[in-house]
Amino acid sequence: MTSGREIAPNLEAAEAYIREASKAGADFVLTPENTPILEPRHDRLKAAVPGEDGHPALETFARLARELDIWLLLGSTAVQAEGDERLANRSYLFAPDGSVKARYDKIHMFDVNVPDGQTYRESATFRPGEQAVLTELPWGGLGMTICYDVRFAALYRQLAQAGASIITVPAAFTQFTGQAHWHTLLRARAIETGCFVLAPAQCGEHAEERRTYGHSLVVAPWGEVLADGGEAPGVTLAELDTARIDDARAWVPALQHDRGFTAPQPLKQREPEEA
Repeated sequence: MTSGREIAPNLEAAEAYIREASKAGADFVLTPENTPILEPRHDRLKAAVPGEDGHPALETFARLARELDIWLLLGSTAVQAEGDERLANRSYLFAPDGSVKARYDKIHMFDVNVPDGQTYRESATFRPGEQAVLTELPWGGLGMTICYDVRFAALYRQLAQAGASIITVPAAFTQFTGQAHWHTLLRARAIETGCFVLAPAQCGEHAEERRTYGHSLVVAPWGEVLADGGEAPGVTLAELDTARIDDARAWVPALQHDRGFTAPQPLKQREPEEA
C-alpha cells in the first residue's frame, strides 16, 4: 500500500486489496504497518485516531474477516493508548469470526537520523510496547512484530523458541534503509528461527516527502524469498508448505544449541589521536 494522511481512502484501498486476495484463494491476508493512516506529524495523528472503541479500521477489518471467512492481520494502526499522552502502534490479528485474536504493540521505536536527510522520532509519538506476543493460527504458532523490530534478533529467537513457526513483520521501511537492509534482515530472521517470515510493506511517496521501500516479502524457513511485491501497491500471493519448517530446523537445529556465556567487558573509550 501507499497510505496517506486520510483514513477513509486508505481503508477503501485496503478493503479492495483484501477482497482481491480472498477471491484469489488466500486464507490469511496481511496489510502493512500504518495501514489506516501514515501521518508524520504527531499533532495531526493524535487528533485523527481514536481509541479501540469506534476505531474505523478495527470495524472494517472485523467485518471483512467475518464476511470473507479469513484470518486477517491489520499490520498496524495508531490508536490512543490507555494512560499515556502518546499513541500505541498496534498490530491486530482477526479470526474468521471477526473477533480480535491477538494484539501487539511495537516494542522498538525508530529514533533515527537517516542519511537521506529525514529524521524519525517514533518515541515522541508512540509508547513502546513491553510484551512479546505469540498466538495460534490453524497452521502453527504466530509471532507478531512490526518494522524496526526486525533489527533485534533476540525477539525473533524467543518467539521461535516459544513456539512460533510464522512471524509477521508489517512495515513502513524507509527507501534509504530498505535498499540497504530489508531483504537481508528478513532472510536472516527466517534462517535464524526456521520460520516463515511474512512482511507486508508500505511503498512509494507519502506525506511530508517520506518514501518507503515496498517489496512486501514472503521468506521461507531456509531463507528463500518465495514472493516479492515489488515497488507498487497491489496483492502478493504465496503458498506456505509448513513441512519446510521441520525440514529447516532438522537440517540446522540451532534453536536447540543456545549456551550461556559471560558478556564481554565494555572497551574503554579512547581519546581521539591528533592528526
